[in-house]
Amino acid sequence: MPSEPSVSAPRDFIRQRIVADRDSGAHGGRLVTRFPPEPNGYLHIGHAKSICLNFGVAEEFDGQCFLRFDDTNPVREDETFVHAIRKDVAWLGFDWQDRLTHASDYFPRLHACALELIGKGLAYVDHLNADEIRAHRGTLTEPGRESPYRNRSVEENLTLFERMRAGEFAEGECVLRARIDMAAPNINLRDPTLYRIRKVAHQRTGEQWCIYPMYDYAHTLSDAFEGITHSLCTLEFEDHRPLYEWFLDNLSLPHRPQQIEFSRLNLAFTVTSKRKLAQLVSLGIVNGWDDPRMPTLAGMRRRGYPPAALRDFVGRVGVTKKENTIEMGVLENSVREYLNVHAQRRLAVLRPLKVVLTNWPEGHTEQVSLPNHPGDDSHGERTLTFGRELYIEADDFMENPPGKFHRLRPGGEVRLRGAYIIRCDEIVRDGSGEISELRCSYDPDTRSGGSGAARKVKGTIHWVHGADAVAVEFRLYDRLFATADPDRGGDYLENLNPESLLTLTTSLAEPSLAELAPGETIQLERTGYFTRDSVDGATALVFNRTVTLRDSWAKLEAQQLSEATGR
Repeated sequence: MPSEPSVSAPRDFIRQRIVADRDSGAHGGRLVTRFPPEPNGYLHIGHAKSICLNFGVAEEFDGQCFLRFDDTNPVREDETFVHAIRKDVAWLGFDWQDRLTHASDYFPRLHACALELIGKGLAYVDHLNADEIRAHRGTLTEPGRESPYRNRSVEENLTLFERMRAGEFAEGECVLRARIDMAAPNINLRDPTLYRIRKVAHQRTGEQWCIYPMYDYAHTLSDAFEGITHSLCTLEFEDHRPLYEWFLDNLSLPHRPQQIEFSRLNLAFTVTSKRKLAQLVSLGIVNGWDDPRMPTLAGMRRRGYPPAALRDFVGRVGVTKKENTIEMGVLENSVREYLNVHAQRRLAVLRPLKVVLTNWPEGHTEQVSLPNHPGDDSHGERTLTFGRELYIEADDFMENPPGKFHRLRPGGEVRLRGAYIIRCDEIVRDGSGEISELRCSYDPDTRSGGSGAARKVKGTIHWVHGADAVAVEFRLYDRLFATADPDRGGDYLENLNPESLLTLTTSLAEPSLAELAPGETIQLERTGYFTRDSVDGATALVFNRTVTLRDSWAKLEAQQLSEATGR
C-alpha cells in the first residue's frame, strides 16, 4: 500500500482546500472522493495521476474513495475493460473496499431526476437531429437559437419522455435536453442533452433501458447520490462546472458535492487519447492494449514498471492548475531509482561473440561467485560456471577501436566480471569475412578475489559460460514515437518510432534467468533492466527491456519540448 505522506511535506492546492473545508466544518467534516473511469478502454498513465490523487487524499485524511464505472454508453463499453480497470487500480496499490459502484446502479434514480426537471419546466424532448442541434447551438461569439420544440408543455414532455423510455422512437429521432439558456456565454449551458436513445443491450442492465444518460448529467448526480465531497477532475471539465452546479441547484439531491479541477498528466513521446490508443491496437501497430510500448497501466506493468515507481512519479509531477508536458525521462528515472535498489543483478549477452581461452585446460571448469546486488548483501550471492568456451557482448570487441575504447581489442586485455584477465590473441572469421570467434589467453594469476587480482586493466566486461548458458529472447522496447509531441504537425501516426521494438532471438544468459517467474525484474549488468514477460514468458524465456541504465533520449527530449513550448 502507498506510504503515508510526510507531515512536513508541502500541500498542493487541493490538499489545502481539503484542510480549509475541514477547518470550516464543510461537509460535516467528511471527505469522500471518487475515481470514475468509463469502461471503454484500458487505463493509461494520465489516469494514474487521478487514481493516486483521489485514493491518496482519501487515505491521507481518513476519508473514503469510490471506484465508480461511468457505464452510460453501452455502444463503446465492455466487461473486459471493467476487469482490466479493477486490476490496474489494485496493482497501483489502492483498495476501494465495498465502494465499487456503477452509474448504471443509479439508472432508476437518474430517470426520476429527469422527470423532476421536466415537471419543473427545466427539460424538454427535442426532435431536432444531431446536426440540427449542433447548428442551433451557436458559436463562441454568437448565441444559439431555440429549438422549435423548446416550449412544449410539461404534460407533453412527460408523455414523450415516457415514450422514449418505452422504445417507441428510433435512435436519433429525439433526445431529452435541459432547458437553460441558448444565449449563455458558456456553450455547455445552451440546453445540453441529458438523454439519448441507444437500442443496445447494456453489459449490466441488459435490455431494461433503451435511453441512456449523458456524462455530465449522470456524473453530477452520481456524485450527489454517493455523498462525494470533493469531485476532482482535470481542467478540460472547468467549463462544465457551471452545468454541474446547475444540476445541483435545480434537483432535490441528498448531498452537494463541489467540483475542483487540476491539470492532467501529459507525457512526452506519448498519446493518451483512448481513440488513438484503440486505433494503434486495431491497426496492429502494437500487440494489444498491454503492449509494453503503450502508455497503458497494463502495458507498463507488462514492461516491468513497479507500481511504487509510478506512485513516486505522480508525486514528483505534483498537482497544479498549470498544463505542461512531463519529460519521459522523469518517469524512467523513477523506475530506475526503484529498480536500482530492489532488482538483483544477472549476466547475459544480447549479441553473443564466442571466446575460446586457448590456454585453459580442456574439460576443466571453475565456480565463480558473484553478488546478487553489489550494494545490498542481504540479496546474497550466486555461483556461475567458468570454463574454456565463453561468450561476450559483440559490442565489447572492436578490431580497430578509437583511442578511449577500454574493452577488448586485438592484443588488448580486459577483465571478465568476477573472473580473470584475458588477452585477445587471434580473430577467427567465417566464410563471409565476419568475425565469428576470438581466441584469447587468460592470466591464471588474476582471478578476482585471488592473490594476483591486484593487476589492473582499464576495462571489465560481462560474459556467460557457453556450456550452460540458456537461450533467451530479448525484446528491446523503446519510445513508441520518435517526437516528443506526436500530435504536432498533423497525423500522429507519421511520428511513429520505427525502432520502438527490436527483438533479439540469439541471446544467451546465465542459467538463473530460467528460474525467474513471469513478471520478475532483474538488472542485466551494463545493459539495462529486464522483466520476464508475463504473457509469452509464461512458457518461454522471453524478457522485455523495462528501462535502460541511462536516459539516451534526454537531450533530444529537452530540445523538442523546448521547441514545442517556445521556452
